[in-house]
Amino acid sequence: MTLKKKLAVSTLAVSLAAASFAGIPFSSEGLAKQFGFTGVAAASAVTQDTVKDKIKKLYAELDEAGRKNLLAYQTEASSITTTQFENIFSAFLNNEKLGLSADNKDTLYTAFVGVSSVVYDVYDGDYSKLKEIRTNADNIKLLKEIAAKADVADLTFDDVVDFIFGENGVEATLRSLVSSKTKEELIAIATNPTGQEELFNEAIAKVLNTRTGSTGAATVSQVVYNLNITSADVKATLKTFNTEIKSAKPAVQSLVLAYIRAFGLGNGGPVDPGTPGTSNPGGGDSSPGTPAVTVVIKDGGVYDVSKLVSIVDGKATLKLVDADVLKAIDALVAGNKEAKTLTLDLGTVNAKTVEVPLSKAIIDAAKAKGIANIAVTFNGLTVTIPVGQFDAAIALTVSNADDAVVTSVTKLKLASSVYEFGLTVDGKAVTTFKQPITLKLPLKNTEGLDKELLSVTKLVYNSLQFQGGVLDGDYIVEPRDTFSSYAVLENKVSFSDIASVQAWAGRQIQVVAAKGAIEGVGDGKFAPKSNVTRAEFAKMLIRGLNLENSSATQSFSDVRANDWFAPYVAVAAEKGIINGRGDNKFDPNATITRAEMATMISRALKSVKDIKDTASLSALSAFSDAAKISSTLKEGVAFAASHDLVIGNAGKFNPNNSATRAEAAVIIYRTINFK
Repeated sequence: MTLKKKLAVSTLAVSLAAASFAGIPFSSEGLAKQFGFTGVAAASAVTQDTVKDKIKKLYAELDEAGRKNLLAYQTEASSITTTQFENIFSAFLNNEKLGLSADNKDTLYTAFVGVSSVVYDVYDGDYSKLKEIRTNADNIKLLKEIAAKADVADLTFDDVVDFIFGENGVEATLRSLVSSKTKEELIAIATNPTGQEELFNEAIAKVLNTRTGSTGAATVSQVVYNLNITSADVKATLKTFNTEIKSAKPAVQSLVLAYIRAFGLGNGGPVDPGTPGTSNPGGGDSSPGTPAVTVVIKDGGVYDVSKLVSIVDGKATLKLVDADVLKAIDALVAGNKEAKTLTLDLGTVNAKTVEVPLSKAIIDAAKAKGIANIAVTFNGLTVTIPVGQFDAAIALTVSNADDAVVTSVTKLKLASSVYEFGLTVDGKAVTTFKQPITLKLPLKNTEGLDKELLSVTKLVYNSLQFQGGVLDGDYIVEPRDTFSSYAVLENKVSFSDIASVQAWAGRQIQVVAAKGAIEGVGDGKFAPKSNVTRAEFAKMLIRGLNLENSSATQSFSDVRANDWFAPYVAVAAEKGIINGRGDNKFDPNATITRAEMATMISRALKSVKDIKDTASLSALSAFSDAAKISSTLKEGVAFAASHDLVIGNAGKFNPNNSATRAEAAVIIYRTINFK
């Protein structure tokens, strides 16, 4: 939205002021005078630290509820329909003297939607728009056009500001009206929406009657008067405004309370009116009120929210303040333009169940600012949620289950706590995700365990499914596209028929099997020298690199949706790891060649590791049979060979030979451990 369009809303200045826009600290000479500063040049006032300090003092008195109310108003006011807008401001939009065209009405609607964000912009410390609005040449020209229609010699932005903040403006009039009130009467007005409305109505009537002279509220009041807009029109507009925009009154009330805490409204000093709806409304004239929340982002994009965790009956709930999380997102981006993850650190939480709700406002803000993930960490556990897949509020739930849930169904050694994960989207439970959610599980009791054989394990109907995971110090990391109960186990797997390949493939087979990426053929056998089909290798690779995604799709004519290998082929196809063998066929039951296998792992690693460089084909010169490699596969083989993912035999690569199960296990092992 252009600044010109934003300023066009100044024709609605009366109603906006009545609806709490007096709480917007526009910077100008009039504002500086109102706050007690003299000698401040109008054009540069917005840069004056003293004025900003006063503004900050007002917003520093907003409590958590107040900040939520401002954000709720911004969200609701920014999404009203054109019909609602025209209903609210009909007295102005249909004014014959002003003569607004359909385009002008549309411009004003767009302007209102945009200007509704200014309250939060200023709360968030962004004063730039205010200065730009005031000094923009197009805006000044527009005000002159409005003045001409109202038959007023001149109308400037200072006049608009003075209408709100000047010596005879709305704020000063409000202060005058309550100057004789006792503290108790002042608190009653501040905490009573009806009392506030009556006070606003009286102040507006007085301000609109000030139509002579050249300073204060006179100029805008004269414009309103000359356009035949009455105080009754303003009152009706305010009433409709509060009816159509339910969040307006709570936002007004929050600003009034903060203002009274900061400056008072009468002749006395600041007071503490307490929180609306409480039986104990105040604590004395010197009470400082609720301090502003300082949002600090630590290295790595970590936002400490430990003080926002409350525990009731063994369940901990994180109670975020949307406005503060939005500030945290802004701070993260400001500190690192490439930042992709905001981590909410709950600290140590002594509760069996932890719930972390994330509002739609937080999700939308993260996406708008380029933040791909919101991570939640507590007690050593971290859950990283890709937020781009959600368009509604979500809530993560993590519960600690008894170890017996797992140990009762297996003799394998437990190497972590047992966790039950849940997620709701817009209040509805979901168990599968388009983008996998990454679990970083802390390990425990690992002394004497073979860490290379640790695997994240999913418990499904008392059956264990080994999902793998990457060891990261005292943690294991595993992306999951489904939620259930998970734990880490030492998965020792042994086969009776691998002696002939033990020297070069024994350990690799054991590790890859432990991760669930490769399985035996039954009766404790592995069949190391048997060939591998293309479908089998697709599963090994996808499972080995933790790329499973149940939402992936494929279109090969020879892969049916209910085929056991279909989900693995779908992921491989979606990520460009496989292209098929022509005629839209995958040929799942054909044996995979060594060149095809090398190409698939190369493409997979480039996808996972975001590797941009391509290996030189000179790496193929080590093989005397390099000419036998298909031209479409040479780049993949060269990459795999240059990174020692595949090696030859007696100077040959044997690209068209079928790969064995032992060879597949070795190459998957190397791929898993690729750095």
